[in-house]
Amino acid sequence: MDFKGKTAIVTGAGRGLGLAYACSLAEQGAQVVISDLGTDRSGAGSEMQVAFQAAEGLKAQGRNVIAHAGDLADEQVARQLVELAVETFGGLDIIIHNAGWVGYQGIEDAEAGFLQRALDVNIQAPIWLCKHAWKYLKRSEAPRVVLTTSDRAMYQQYAQTGLAAYAAGKMAQLGIMNALSMEGLEHGILVNAVSPVAKTRMWGVTQAPSDLKPEWVSPGVIYLASAACRDTGYVLRASNGQFTATRFSENPGVDYPMDLARVEAASAEEIARLWESIRES
Repeated sequence: MDFKGKTAIVTGAGRGLGLAYACSLAEQGAQVVISDLGTDRSGAGSEMQVAFQAAEGLKAQGRNVIAHAGDLADEQVARQLVELAVETFGGLDIIIHNAGWVGYQGIEDAEAGFLQRALDVNIQAPIWLCKHAWKYLKRSEAPRVVLTTSDRAMYQQYAQTGLAAYAAGKMAQLGIMNALSMEGLEHGILVNAVSPVAKTRMWGVTQAPSDLKPEWVSPGVIYLASAACRDTGYVLRASNGQFTATRFSENPGVDYPMDLARVEAASAEEIARLWESIRES
């Protein structure tokens, strides 16, 4: 795919999946802003050099990239990132919000600061980014936004103890995707999400893995960021070089909100009696 003349912001791009996306975009001609606060595995702290070292590595290969380091939960930092991209490259076409972290904390031990970090990176950051990018995306010929969710949040059988804050943030990005996919429709702004599985430092992996490689997720994200993608409001599950797209779809025959076209019941007792039918409808 040809991304020449396109400008992309990739968050969490100093390492792991984000760096794989940035490398792929840059290799195919995109101008890329690598944004990364350089937090530790718990989502705390910062190492500003992470983004700059990644950018320098790509520049040495002749790629057109710049670096940014800052906390995107702060609206003004998100605005500055967007303005940096526009001032440097003359426009903005693609937002890939990959930044995130995996932290475990049992519900009985839940702490406000821990929860806030999940809300910051999964809700505040993508909303502030899109708020300030929107006017530039409306000017693009093929504007694309790619958010990040997780199978650990979407599917109960993959949920894990201690991931309530993580799951809440990842499901929130699905709500943001749905809302912005409708808001962007008239402007041609397509908003999708990826649910990636890859062995990165979030898994405690420091060596190049033999399976579940980050670069095997990249083709799916590159497609969602490209002009070839014509769908909006989809989740692309990506794992081990395999892909499947899904979305939450309404049942047939529904006239929302008046008629769910399903089982009628007037009491809790009636619901209890009809539960098997309700659950399967």
